[in-house]
Amino acid sequence: MVAKFETGSSLRQTLNYNEQKVRKGTAEFLGAVNYLLSDPALTFERKLAGLENLAQLNERVTRNSIHISLNFDPSEQLTNEQLKSIAEAYMEQIRLGEQPYLVYRHRDAGHPHIHVVSVKVRPDGRRVDTQNIGRNESEVARKNIERQFGLVRAEDQKAKESYQLQPVQVARIIYGKTETKKAIGHVLRHIVDGYRYTSLPELNAVLRLYNVVADRGNEGSHMFRNNGLVYRVLDEQGNKVGVPIKASSFYNRPTLDYLQQKFTANEPLKNPFKAGVKNVIDLAFLRQTKPSINGLIASLNKAGITAILRQNEQGYLYGITYVDHRNKCVFNGSDLGKSYSAKGITERCGIAQKPTSDNVQTVRSHAHESDHQSPTFTGLADDLLHQEFTGDTLPYDLKRRRKKRKRLNND
Repeated sequence: MVAKFETGSSLRQTLNYNEQKVRKGTAEFLGAVNYLLSDPALTFERKLAGLENLAQLNERVTRNSIHISLNFDPSEQLTNEQLKSIAEAYMEQIRLGEQPYLVYRHRDAGHPHIHVVSVKVRPDGRRVDTQNIGRNESEVARKNIERQFGLVRAEDQKAKESYQLQPVQVARIIYGKTETKKAIGHVLRHIVDGYRYTSLPELNAVLRLYNVVADRGNEGSHMFRNNGLVYRVLDEQGNKVGVPIKASSFYNRPTLDYLQQKFTANEPLKNPFKAGVKNVIDLAFLRQTKPSINGLIASLNKAGITAILRQNEQGYLYGITYVDHRNKCVFNGSDLGKSYSAKGITERCGIAQKPTSDNVQTVRSHAHESDHQSPTFTGLADDLLHQEFTGDTLPYDLKRRRKKRKRLNND
């Protein structure tokens, strides 16, 4: 079983997401827990009122919705009664058993899964502490429930199961608002609250692996000046395509203001994992008789880390970002230390530095995503940017199907 725990700023939108699935016939309502009325008497507004009544007891809790998905192996044939029992056991074990909540079975994927909707305020007005619930209580509950109900363990499930997050398939999107928003929203639900990042470029390092980008617009634009943010789909060459969708229109509202709060909160959460990433990089170099960028990338892939290289138009490497998928952390190379930055990595690989005083440029990887920059170096071709992620131990496939750009002759 795989559990996903999320919070949002709109109880209505969270509930409506599930109710719309019911109306479309791709989900069914399994029941309510801790409601005064019986299930048949629960209209949409009554379901919502059961949650909002608690939310009003503590208006300081702005992100007041709880949205949980419990995902099961495709081989498991689970009845509605079993799924509701699992939901009740899970909520009890993460200390939310006394909250009012609603359980839905979704049938829009190739595996059994349920969604649970609840509220982040307790009956006595206290805020539900969700800071580490997904990492602590949820993991303990998951393992207990797997044993109790005889479920397939998350650790035993294959890396490429059908319910895992996949890159947006641009060719399948009709470039209208509805389809684009649905595709982007699926990615955002997994990434925004699932990974630890401390800047917009770090978040985009992960989002771009799934053909999505958070975009502030041009620096002089009205949107940029007013701290606006949209999300867009990218094609396989990294170009923005389709309709831009405002951050505020998604049910979990991943706006710039919300992300900036995440940047601050994530800093201490990801720091404990820095040493582990550095150790993996150091070991990768130790195991190579002739250190190379390709060898480093391959070793990191096997350890569950994607290395994202950034080049300027002349083909020179000026930045590197590490995405640690196992611990869900993103690190800019220079933040790990000089020897893990773009300059440090090229030196450790024995790639000669070449002064470029005649054509040094201030390069940004993408508009308004200024990264820690280093001088430019020679000997790295564009195809290094498109290394495939092949770590079989990771919980999803990050292989990119990009067209190779023409190799520049920098020899």
